[in-house]
Amino acid sequence: MAIQWGFVFAALGAALAAGLAGSGSALGVGIAGQAAAGVVSGDPDRFGSCLLLQLLPGTQGIYGLLIAFVIASKAGLLGASGVAVQATQGLQLLMASLPIAIGGLVSGIAQGKVAASGICLVAKKPEEQGKAMLMTVMVETYAVLSLLISFLLVNGVQV
Repeated sequence: MAIQWGFVFAALGAALAAGLAGSGSALGVGIAGQAAAGVVSGDPDRFGSCLLLQLLPGTQGIYGLLIAFVIASKAGLLGASGVAVQATQGLQLLMASLPIAIGGLVSGIAQGKVAASGICLVAKKPEEQGKAMLMTVMVETYAVLSLLISFLLVNGVQV
């Protein structure tokens, strides 16, 4: 049986989208969680504020998972759909996954660092939570742009 390179490339694209964006989220949530644990150990009443900021870097993983599902569905990787994915189409899907894979990885980590700083801000000045949230959400813009371009590129591939 010959290797069906189209499926291999499409599967790699789906794996990169979910894996790298998910890794960025995991690292970002972990960075923010470390700061949150320090703040909450001194003031347990700050748990809600810290948790909200810690959750924000988790969105990149969701975005990567969404693109992975769209690629897998389009390429027939989720079941016997009878779709024949040519190598060039598989490469196109792989390339289309890269914006959210790389953008999700980088922005997830960066957002975790900003969230950690915001958590420290909230620890000293609880009334400034809105500013901490806004600074953290600013990084999200680039994850959303990465999601958008990956989504448009994936949908542009004719399978």
